[in-house]
Amino acid sequence: MAYSDLRAFLADLGDDLLRIRDEFDPRFEAAALLRTLPAEGPAVLFENVRAYPGARIAGNLIASRNRLARALGTTADALSRTWLERKEHGIAPIEAQGAAPVKEVIHRHPDDLLSLLPVLTHHEKDAAPFITTGVVLCTDPETGRRGMGIHRMMVKGGRRLGILLANPPIPHFLAKAEAAGKPLDVAIALGLEPATLLSSVVKVGPRVPDKMAAAGALRGEPVELVRAETVDVDIPARAEIVIEGRILPGVRELEGPFGENTGHYFSNLSPVIEISAIAHRDNFIYPGLCPWSPEVDALLSLAAGAELLGQLQGLIDGVVDLEMAGGTSGFSVVVAVHGTTPADVRRLVMLALSLDRRLKMITVVDDDVDIRDPREVAWAMATRYQPARDTVVIHGCEAYVIDPSATGDSASKVGFIATRASGTGSDRITLPPAALAKARAIIARLH
Repeated sequence: MAYSDLRAFLADLGDDLLRIRDEFDPRFEAAALLRTLPAEGPAVLFENVRAYPGARIAGNLIASRNRLARALGTTADALSRTWLERKEHGIAPIEAQGAAPVKEVIHRHPDDLLSLLPVLTHHEKDAAPFITTGVVLCTDPETGRRGMGIHRMMVKGGRRLGILLANPPIPHFLAKAEAAGKPLDVAIALGLEPATLLSSVVKVGPRVPDKMAAAGALRGEPVELVRAETVDVDIPARAEIVIEGRILPGVRELEGPFGENTGHYFSNLSPVIEISAIAHRDNFIYPGLCPWSPEVDALLSLAAGAELLGQLQGLIDGVVDLEMAGGTSGFSVVVAVHGTTPADVRRLVMLALSLDRRLKMITVVDDDVDIRDPREVAWAMATRYQPARDTVVIHGCEAYVIDPSATGDSASKVGFIATRASGTGSDRITLPPAALAKARAIIARLH
């Protein structure tokens, strides 16, 4: 059953939601707690936000595979399969009936965004508070096609936001608007239930070109939309917050520094949004997502990781599973294969590194290795990989914009082949299944 909104999802978490009643400041304190949670830690709801009476902040919502699975109504083992199957069968959005919850409170032409919203300041050297889970919505000025994506935004003060546009299609839409000398209407949705949030990073195709239709498929029922107040954009009726505005044509200003998902600070000359309205629910919930955190790892692993897995399985026989390495901002993946020839493993490496422009490191292992256990992957690298024989290096690649190690626009990529087929034929040590089952049953009782 689909969750109608973020509140329904939180209400269903039970003991997997940590409610914090101590006062927390959106400047550094909330981010510090979210960043120090363990990878499988609970979701968090800050119920006492300093200087914002009635407002709440939610975080660590999708940091675990189990919560991701709950959000999509599936199991952790079936996450990638569910993602790939559903996104190919869109469910078109519908017009909301009755009053839209997101419009319970409307501020037209607000003087200062920070007087209304507890946008988090994450790191010591961040230039300002940054919105990290804002789903930016707009339409192609020429075709009317809907655009939707997560983009970081710097609160520049007053009614202005800087926005980093590193991924399509919104940069293309802006280019068309600028060519006509016009601003681009946008709406920024905050506080969406996880399935709709995740759909903003899905790779759509000819069968399902609309991310809102992909959202409907992922959540199992259509997303309810309503017209924005001051811009020509449809917005999710059950979002917690929506910021409306226009990207100014031809304007670029310094945006950053900001501590990015790479774990490094990054600045850019970026477009500017002028805010025209802010709508929100009573006692709204602001979504806080910390860069370089397990929550980002989980989002990338499902979105970019599942997409790449589907592509590779369609091209190479024997591709079993794929995991994006935690803390690498999607730059590094581990792929498990079964019965794949050495030649096809090398072809797999070349294909993966060319299909995803973000990816710069791939490790290929046999499917007897648990790709979600760093110790197992390290074992495969230590015992099945020989550097001179099993390394594939590609030079002259496009650099990803936030990669701090790249030199200019040029970068290199590497593949590590740590499979038995690469040279070693020795058997891995094992235990009899019956003995393992008995041991696991005893250990399960301890928890």
